[in-house]
Amino acid sequence: MRKVYVLGAGMTRFGKFLDRSMKDLAGEAVRSALDDAGLALSDLRAAFVGNATQGLITGQEMVRGQVVLRELGLGGLPIVNVENACASSSTALNLGWQGVAGGFYDCALVLGMEKLYHEDKKRSFAALGAAVDVELIAALKEMMASDTGRGTGETEGAGTKRSMFMDFYAMAARQHMQRYGTTKEQFAKIAAKNSFHGSLNPKAQYQEEKSVADVLASPVVAEPLHRLMCSPIGDGAAAVVLVSEDFLAALERRNHIHPKPVAIRASVLLSGFDRSPDEPDPVARAAKVAYERAGIGPEDIDLAEVHDASAPAELMIYEELGFCRPGEGGRLVEEGVTRLGGSKPVNTSGGLIAKGHPVGATGAAQICELVEQLRGVAGKRQVPGAKVGLAENAGGVVRAEPAAVAVHILAV
Repeated sequence: MRKVYVLGAGMTRFGKFLDRSMKDLAGEAVRSALDDAGLALSDLRAAFVGNATQGLITGQEMVRGQVVLRELGLGGLPIVNVENACASSSTALNLGWQGVAGGFYDCALVLGMEKLYHEDKKRSFAALGAAVDVELIAALKEMMASDTGRGTGETEGAGTKRSMFMDFYAMAARQHMQRYGTTKEQFAKIAAKNSFHGSLNPKAQYQEEKSVADVLASPVVAEPLHRLMCSPIGDGAAAVVLVSEDFLAALERRNHIHPKPVAIRASVLLSGFDRSPDEPDPVARAAKVAYERAGIGPEDIDLAEVHDASAPAELMIYEELGFCRPGEGGRLVEEGVTRLGGSKPVNTSGGLIAKGHPVGATGAAQICELVEQLRGVAGKRQVPGAKVGLAENAGGVVRAEPAAVAVHILAV
């Protein structure tokens, strides 16, 4: 296996862009990543394109990557379309890494893109709701309805007034609160933290800092979730350029000027499975494999970008990644460990809650943030001395746990 590096990274601002096409958004991200690397389209040897919902939102199916990249003048290459729910571009990154590490390509593009916002929000919510076993939707709703403490009538709006996934997160949050004494205020502190981080990120969908009081004053979505604890619907694209060590050496011989390469120390993609209660969940399992491959432990991670589709999800991911023991996620929040200035900042980009969550672009955008941080060019949100970063991204739900989980570890 060859060493693989991220040489270029670029993304659009995330937001609601009814007036911009997928071709426009993807083109901006690709050009930005290539400009960052100091490379041209002609240097690329393959492209892996992550997208989740365009078939359901716009009707564009099957050849999404070819459609947007042909518009840029990029054709003739192997172009792989990747659909894996919220983990789509994280999966594309794993495939691109495999292609470069395995010696098949020396320079590959990974693109994540999504146009999720629609004037008819029901269409957006229905698209997100397709990332489950559709034959079991009735059973899932029944399970959520039978959960004590959920509040009156909360399942009625799932999939029409909000994403069904918020009900999953709400149920998991209630269980965590009952088991460990975690509080709604701790979830609100995570949302406030991420809004602060997002206020420092010019690419974030929301750039206004919110207080804990603001979060708790926002409307209840599904107890204990308030609106400002949940990721928004939005559009955007992000891209990275992967290169081999041999390709870097050739650039050096040509005196090519390029930014600091960031090494991919581990790229892990796993799925959920029918496991016994004493077996680790998919995120913990993927993290364990990633740590082993990178030859490090959770204590060596300087910062992380994680899948905070809801604030409770971020807290539970702290525990799954081994940043603390089960039940201690609330302590990390209270002590400010995961805030900028803390010993292990999480979601310095603003995370999905503030940066936004155009699902097909999310995984690649996490990598863009880590690359900036590890190069030391993240500006006001820079983590001093950051050398090792982790990205965790999960997609879909099958039988009440993530369908796909990706964990990447990057280092300089």
